[in-house]
Amino acid sequence: MTRLPIISAPVLDVESDDNLKVNVELLTDWLVAFLQDEITRRRGFKTAVVGVSGGVDSALVAILLARALGPENVFGIRMPYKTSSQDSLDHAVLVQQASGINLQTIVITDAADGYLQFCPDADGRRRGNVMARIRMTILFDQSQKLGTIPVGTGNKTERLFGYYTWHADDSPPVNPLGDLFKSQVWDIARYVGVPEVIVSKPASADLIVGQTDEGDFGISYPRADRILFYLLRGFTVPRLLEMGFPQEEIGIVKRRLDGTHWKRHLPTTAMLSSTSINDYYLRPVDY
Repeated sequence: MTRLPIISAPVLDVESDDNLKVNVELLTDWLVAFLQDEITRRRGFKTAVVGVSGGVDSALVAILLARALGPENVFGIRMPYKTSSQDSLDHAVLVQQASGINLQTIVITDAADGYLQFCPDADGRRRGNVMARIRMTILFDQSQKLGTIPVGTGNKTERLFGYYTWHADDSPPVNPLGDLFKSQVWDIARYVGVPEVIVSKPASADLIVGQTDEGDFGISYPRADRILFYLLRGFTVPRLLEMGFPQEEIGIVKRRLDGTHWKRHLPTTAMLSSTSINDYYLRPVDY
C-alpha cells in the first residue's frame, strides 16, 4: 500500500479530494491504539459504552472499540424515539453483527414526551435537542451502572459546522473521530467493514422524519470538506473564490464555521485570576 505523508502541500484543485485522502490502514491502527491508550492506560477502564444510531459514525466507533477492547467489552445502546426510522434500528443490528459488541435497546419516547407534553409549541429543533440530551443522559447513566466510560462519535465536519446539540452529542470524554472529516470517516468505515448499506445511505440525525444532514446544510459533505480543508489552513475567502469555489458554497461553510465557534469550547468563565481553568490553567497534551 502506498504510504501517504502525514503533512503535504495542498492540491489546489476545487474538484479534487486528494487533500482528504488518508492511509486507512495506518490510521485505523492508530485509532485503535489511541482508544486502548486513552481508555485503558490513562483512565483505567476496561470497557466502553457507545450509542449506536445505525449511522456510519457510530458504526465505525463500535468496530474500532471492538478491536481496541474486545467486542465483549463494548456495550452499544440503541435509543430510539417513536419517530425513529426502522432502518436506523435495523442498521444498528447490522453494526452489532459486524462488530460482535453487546447491544441493548432503551426507548426514549416516554422520557422525551414526559417533558415535551408541556411544550406543544416546540419545533423540530427544540424536540431534537431534548432527544439528544436524553440520549446522552442515558449513555452517561449506563456508563455509571456498568462501571465504564462513554465514547463519542462526532466527526470533524459536524463539529466544525456546530451540527450537534451542545452538552449532548459532543459530551463523551473520548472521541476517536473528532479530527476526521466526514469524507475520511466514509473511507475508513469501508476499510474496516462497516456494512455498505450504512456507509452509502444519506447521513441523518434521525430526529425529524425525512431530515438529512446535507439537506440541512445546503451543501454536500464532500464539497464542504474541501472548503473546510482550505479555510483551516488559512486560505482567505478571496483566495477560495480565485481558486474557483462557488461564492454561495463558501458562504455556507464560512458562516457555519464562524457562527458555531462557541460550541467547541467549555462555558465562558468570568476570568478573575491567572489560574482560570481553560483560559490560563491548561495541561499540555502529552501524546
